[in-house]
Amino acid sequence: MRGGGIAVPSRSRSRSRSNATPSIRIPAWGRIPTPTFGLQEANVIKTTRRSETTGAPVPPGGELLRYYREMLLIRRFEEKAGQLYGMGLIGGFCHLYIGQEAVVTGVQAALRPGDSVITSYRDHGHMLACGMDAKGVMAELTGRRGGYSKGKGGSMHMFSREKGFFGGHGIVGGQVPLGTGLAFAHKYRKDGGVCTTYLGDGAVNQGQVYESFNMAALWKLPVVYIIENNKYAMGTAQERASAGELHQRGAAYGIPGHQVNGMNVLDVKAAADEWVNWVREGNGPVILEMKTYRYRGHSMSDPAKYRTKEEVEKMRTESDPIDQLKKLLLDDGHATEEALKEIDREVKAIVSESAEFAQQSPEPDPSELWTDVLLDA
Repeated sequence: MRGGGIAVPSRSRSRSRSNATPSIRIPAWGRIPTPTFGLQEANVIKTTRRSETTGAPVPPGGELLRYYREMLLIRRFEEKAGQLYGMGLIGGFCHLYIGQEAVVTGVQAALRPGDSVITSYRDHGHMLACGMDAKGVMAELTGRRGGYSKGKGGSMHMFSREKGFFGGHGIVGGQVPLGTGLAFAHKYRKDGGVCTTYLGDGAVNQGQVYESFNMAALWKLPVVYIIENNKYAMGTAQERASAGELHQRGAAYGIPGHQVNGMNVLDVKAAADEWVNWVREGNGPVILEMKTYRYRGHSMSDPAKYRTKEEVEKMRTESDPIDQLKKLLLDDGHATEEALKEIDREVKAIVSESAEFAQQSPEPDPSELWTDVLLDA
């Protein structure tokens, strides 16, 4: 049995697994309280190397610093995007990823070149985690020619074939069948690739999601469906909109489901390592439900009156993914305060440069209205 109580094919592993009951809670990494959301300790993948001070599974220090830098880059980039939106330099919809940085950082660390990534409209963090240039992403947000879609796509529609990133999609749940198709392409080409298909908790009730689950299970497609459950979808609490546990939504199709503390990058990385490899070995799809939280509204136009300021502040102070990793880095001696400040300065410089580029890049020529509409055959 695996997380969520769904049976999957067994295979020999060197790592032991816990058969803990639901009453056992996830340990708080870095001695900072993390939201348990009712998760079981059985859902935490075990590794042999652990922190002497916290007991958490810990990769090498250099890898931890890379996670820290990537999450900080996403945080600072999104903060700057919010500022530019408030100044009227970014138009249309703009959905920020602040608070959810650990999810894409941990998952991306488990992928390899040749894998593919697709997500919804809360996509800036995914682009940066895939290695896309911050200048090109910010320029697209401001609708400039230097953007990844030549200024024609905006916040929700950016792509990079080179980085294996296939969007950014504005239709709720619309990326799920596309991600399933990308997984079909990996299997058809026998290239060993895996597609990570992200969706939010608000998309799990869409019919096209279950059509995709059915096909992926029938054909054992190499796809990891990652539900980024930030609790509120577009503004309705999950318990008011969705019955049952989201990671169990594939049970009818025999798809294993696993629930992960998405506020901790080490939890996410461990789970992604386990299940991406399982999918890559030809076992078919899996669902990973990342229990996470967004600090901002659904989009920049959302005042988020459906939750209290105290709730948001509590999550920030007790469960912030960047603060958790920072404490672990300092407590275990992987970095000094000054070294982390230097990373922050480096990241801020990258973000400032991207904002300057985005404002200086020219707007698209009107003739671009007629390009990239049809494929020349």
